[in-house]
Amino acid sequence: MAIPKVMGTEIEYGITVQNDQDFDPISGCVLLVNAYTEDHEGSILWDYDQENPLADARGFQVDGEKYTPNQQENIARNKTLVNGARYYVDHAHPEYSCPEVTNARELVMHEKAGEKVLDKSRQEADALLPPGTKMLLYKNNSDRKGNSYGSHENYLMDRKTSFKQIAGHLIPFFVTRQVFTGAGKVGSENRGRPCDYQLSQRSDFFETEVALDTMVKRPIINTRDEPHADREKYRRLHVIVGDSNMSEYTIFLRNGVTALVLQMIEDGAVSQDFSLRDPVRAIKDVSQDVRCRLPIELMDGRKLTAVEMQGEFLELAQKYFLKYEATAEQKDLVKKWEYVLSKLAKEPRDLNREIDWVIKLSLIESFMDRKDLDWDSSQVQMLDLQYHDLRPEKGLYNLLERQGKVERIVTDEEIQTAIINPPEDTRAYFRGECLRKYGGQVFGVNWDSISFGIGEEPIKRVLMAEPLKGSKQHVEDLLKSSPTAADLVANLRT
Repeated sequence: MAIPKVMGTEIEYGITVQNDQDFDPISGCVLLVNAYTEDHEGSILWDYDQENPLADARGFQVDGEKYTPNQQENIARNKTLVNGARYYVDHAHPEYSCPEVTNARELVMHEKAGEKVLDKSRQEADALLPPGTKMLLYKNNSDRKGNSYGSHENYLMDRKTSFKQIAGHLIPFFVTRQVFTGAGKVGSENRGRPCDYQLSQRSDFFETEVALDTMVKRPIINTRDEPHADREKYRRLHVIVGDSNMSEYTIFLRNGVTALVLQMIEDGAVSQDFSLRDPVRAIKDVSQDVRCRLPIELMDGRKLTAVEMQGEFLELAQKYFLKYEATAEQKDLVKKWEYVLSKLAKEPRDLNREIDWVIKLSLIESFMDRKDLDWDSSQVQMLDLQYHDLRPEKGLYNLLERQGKVERIVTDEEIQTAIINPPEDTRAYFRGECLRKYGGQVFGVNWDSISFGIGEEPIKRVLMAEPLKGSKQHVEDLLKSSPTAADLVANLRT
């Protein structure tokens, strides 16, 4: 039986400062991250010692040097939050990694909480900028100068399932899922074939099928083998092929359906071979097919549209749940997946309340009709970007949401709760509550450990190799009975 699909996302945000010709993105990111404050004491290090981004899932170590900042730089670039998330500077972008969750609905809550954290940071940072300048943040994937920044998904998988098997099934799934996960994009980049509009912001930037890289020669399947858990039992599937989505409905399907397919792979329920003749070309072709009608060729000579391919995976899922009992959320996911595919097969534009690329396309085409513009207009390109603007009063998606013109998955109240509270059923609960209760005594944090500095004693590292332990059920009584970090460490020993 497949292991629970603990999951999370890492979202890099576009950043610029209005009316500042000398804007430095790295300095801007540091200012932004440090502008965000919470009600816990202490400067906490991110524990880079526990990271190894050079390990490859194919069984080898890639040459290179691990990046380890000095203590001052570490503190300036990293914040670990009481909701279990990490908020930090990654290269020249602010990045928000949500806490580990066990279901797609909760992931929507915490990814949307990340948007609110970034926007609050922006407001606080604006007060520190020179008069007449404003910081702008975008939840998109391209700066239109040839650079792409990521929206990464992470899923817990059973180490016993071979990586070759995972990659074989996932390549056709990832190539075709963009019909409902794409964020939409005006034009093309990175020497891509010219077009007016396409489904995905990221498709132009994928150049190979399987590799470790995330910034150059990006692969459809990333091979980073950094489980942040017991590596004898688990692997972390690091997915870099997705877009930064605004629509809650799209996020829900993106992560929920992917988790379901991974569960099916572990249980041997994906029995058919959907290998594509040319996946790298296909991911670009599918992205530019706004009618969702283009056949793509399989290795066995068959030709299927992306919607038909997703229909094959859906049918396997329906058969899977004749054998295995589905949760309420899984039933809902399958229902929404089927609904979306049926609309895509008939008229994709009918999904203008649910799916990002369709919502954005409808908005842009309406604007073009009113203003008599063509696709090359700078106003159209600006509209594309404004869809992803995090400012509540300026972001076009946020405007549509306030007007009730898009479907919701969670409530505003649930998002606000997720900003200050960790999930209760993963180790994120222990991490977040330790920060809340013992913040001044927390020395360093990583996903699978937390270290305490207790007086003159050596640093005490508490390992959290099991993602489902450290939940409220496991540690609530322990935390209540431990007034100080020293008490906590002592109680953990007994």
